[in-house]
Amino acid sequence: MNKNVDELLARIHALQDELEEEYRRTRDEWAQKKLALAEEFLRQQRRYKIGLFRFLLRSRLLVALTAPIIYAGWIPFLLMDLFVTLYQSICFPIYRIPKVRRADYLVFDREDLPYLNLIEKFNCFYCSYGNGVAAYTREVAARTEQYWCPIKHARRLKAAHERYPDFFDYGDGEAFRQGLSRLRRQYDDQ
Repeated sequence: MNKNVDELLARIHALQDELEEEYRRTRDEWAQKKLALAEEFLRQQRRYKIGLFRFLLRSRLLVALTAPIIYAGWIPFLLMDLFVTLYQSICFPIYRIPKVRRADYLVFDREDLPYLNLIEKFNCFYCSYGNGVAAYTREVAARTEQYWCPIKHARRLKAAHERYPDFFDYGDGEAFRQGLSRLRRQYDDQ
């Protein structure tokens, strides 16, 4: 890669680190405030809860009728989750690719929100699971791509994964052959 791209990537990584630190600091501050004001927080938050019966009455009929279609998504999400977990459990040790920690991608913390009713909590659980499985799958696929085919595409991708900038430029066979074994060992950098 040319020097300008390397400098931009270094700045992006530095900004990502800075952003992560800001998120951590904000989470810590929020946790301290939450402890200090726990009772008041619960009282205030419960004011916004809509009861289950009223929630169902307010729902549009078409929304209720399409719910089974949405919830049927559990099946492909579950199958994908099982397949990806089995796939990396079998293949990653053979390729010496570090396994992706599933728990880093599946986060279920919205059930503690006092302003959500049972259906809303279930919906949040469902969305957390679906998006978590998608992110988990993407990281497993990214590590697999890094091992087997770490070459950038000729066309620009709309949303490349985080490992993609380290891949070899399209058409640069020399860099690919010289750097492939090195890149296959560079997993713990992210």
